[in-house]
Amino acid sequence: MAAERAAVTAMVAWSLLEAVPVLLSGWLMASALDRGFLAADPGTGLAFLGAYAAALFLGAVGARQVMTPLGRVVESVRDRLVRLVVVAGLGRAAKTDAAADSGDVARTTRQTETVRQMTAALLMTARTVVFSVAAVVLGLLALAPEVALVTVLALTAGGVLLLRLSRLLRGRLAASLAAEERLAEEAGQVLRGLRDVHACGAARTAASQVGKAVDDQAAAVVAAGRLGAGRLGVVAVGSRLPLLATLVMAPWLVRSGTATPGEVIGTATYLVTGLEPALRSVVHTIANVGLHLGVLLLRLADHVTVPPEPTGPTAQAPSAELTLHRVTFAYGPHSAPVVDRLSLSVEEGKHLAVMGPSGAGKSTLAALLAGLERPDGGEVCLGGLSVTELDRTWLRRTVVLVPQESYVFAGTVRENLAYLRADSAPDDQELERVITLFGLDTLVARLGGPDAAIERPGALSEGERQLLVLARVYLSTASVVILDEATCHLDPLAEARAEQAFVARPGSLVVIAHRISSALRAPRVLVVESGTVVDGTHRELRERSPLYAELIGP
Repeated sequence: MAAERAAVTAMVAWSLLEAVPVLLSGWLMASALDRGFLAADPGTGLAFLGAYAAALFLGAVGARQVMTPLGRVVESVRDRLVRLVVVAGLGRAAKTDAAADSGDVARTTRQTETVRQMTAALLMTARTVVFSVAAVVLGLLALAPEVALVTVLALTAGGVLLLRLSRLLRGRLAASLAAEERLAEEAGQVLRGLRDVHACGAARTAASQVGKAVDDQAAAVVAAGRLGAGRLGVVAVGSRLPLLATLVMAPWLVRSGTATPGEVIGTATYLVTGLEPALRSVVHTIANVGLHLGVLLLRLADHVTVPPEPTGPTAQAPSAELTLHRVTFAYGPHSAPVVDRLSLSVEEGKHLAVMGPSGAGKSTLAALLAGLERPDGGEVCLGGLSVTELDRTWLRRTVVLVPQESYVFAGTVRENLAYLRADSAPDDQELERVITLFGLDTLVARLGGPDAAIERPGALSEGERQLLVLARVYLSTASVVILDEATCHLDPLAEARAEQAFVARPGSLVVIAHRISSALRAPRVLVVESGTVVDGTHRELRERSPLYAELIGP
């Protein structure tokens, strides 16, 4: 709101114009009666009614014009909130090495969109209520000060009642939102593990767990709704009591000359057409939507603060030698190990190719080497130190895993290529050299040069995206590069050129091969099949591994 002061100012100005009919309604009605129809002068009465119609037209203009600044405020609120939630969710996952919370999906989509809708409804109604109530009170002070006093006292009593009910309702709404997030988390876990649920015959158990979460969420919503219904008493106290007082006091007001018959009718007009609709808006929109919005924003506020960097290890490895000591890893406590007591060493600056059929565990091995997965048994070390002892940020910059999926973002070619360059951005000469090295000249020229924007990354071919990512990693400060089928969309010539570039680059290279040519280029090959691992040179594996001999042919 503070960032959109100009829009808020415009919204207030148009809202003042919109409140003109309410401010003039009672006075014009009283004048039409006292000076016109009751004075046997229908022309004057019709003139005042015409003035009321003109005031309604001005109010309609104000109501129409207020939508533009209101829209700017609401969309700004939504955009800023989505940015906060997404950045916080990604930051939390990055700093804790945990998967994204399923509740983040509810927060980013449903809850932020709900905030947008609630903010629009709240602002639309709040400005009308504020100016309408002020106009009614001013009008009553002019026509019937005694009724104005009763009205102010009634509004105060209604406000106290509303606050007491709102405090009770706030807790129930918070419980409802928490139940909604638990439901999203429970359902997300079941959906992610649907294959395991089916394989284990656990459909009934899973349905029971999700069903309980649904029932809890529904019960929380019903409890909040029942308490919310009690706020209808605010309308009765705030608007019906002043109207009842006006009807009771009307004979005395007229007999004593305190008010004319027209002023009594004008007073009732203020209460019926101005105050009561405003109070109904307070109950149904401001108190209801505003309370929901406050609870929702407080709930979101608990999640948009990125947790501080964990006070974990800060060590850095003295070398880039990767070793696995009797490492075992399985994807569940009752699953067969994908890697079983594997010992392996990748010396600094060496080139290793990993081969094996689909599902043999090659990608799992790559994730273990990169420190993205923690072994169930054994230890993964870099430079003789366990990866759990190393500073996480340093480890991510030192060991880079390039997956099959290529992540190219909207931005310039230079920004994409320099994204992993932690120390300093590459100069033009270095950038041009790497573009030529990976055969990106044609693509970069077509885009318009290194500073040209990639507006739609999806418009690039999969091979072009892979080349951009490979060049990005080449320019990084990584000492260990793991290519997990990261060249699968390249032709054999482009693949060979990319691998040879990494071989010539300082550092170690591990290639999860999808073509036999990648293995033939490596001085050492690791063959993975059905939990067994055999490594050696090309000549040694022809004799020791039937699978390798079958893959390369006679």
